[in-house]
Amino acid sequence: MIEKNFITSGRNTIIHKSRKFDLVILNGGHQTIIVSHRGIAPYNGPVPRKKSEAKKAYQEVVDLASIEIFGEEKKLLFVQALDNKEYKIDYTKEGTNNFIKVHQDNYI
Repeated sequence: MIEKNFITSGRNTIIHKSRKFDLVILNGGHQTIIVSHRGIAPYNGPVPRKKSEAKKAYQEVVDLASIEIFGEEKKLLFVQALDNKEYKIDYTKEGTNNFIKVHQDNYI
């Protein structure tokens, strides 16, 4: 079994587990997000096409619509990052200041 650098919780939460790897989150045609140990931000870099390319770049690609994750695109996603914050990503507010917001400051 392959060890993942994240776990899913509930219907729309991703928990980042590994400080060594960044998560590149894909959600259909929406803005790509990167989650690192320092926080979360929109990602404009190239998305690795293969798992081996992602591993070399210390990244893991998380496609929300894949069957292994949630099986559908999401309008609202919560991400618990390693900086002890839970972020709310509201894809209906993409392109605004409310797209990525701190939902909970210390979730641990």
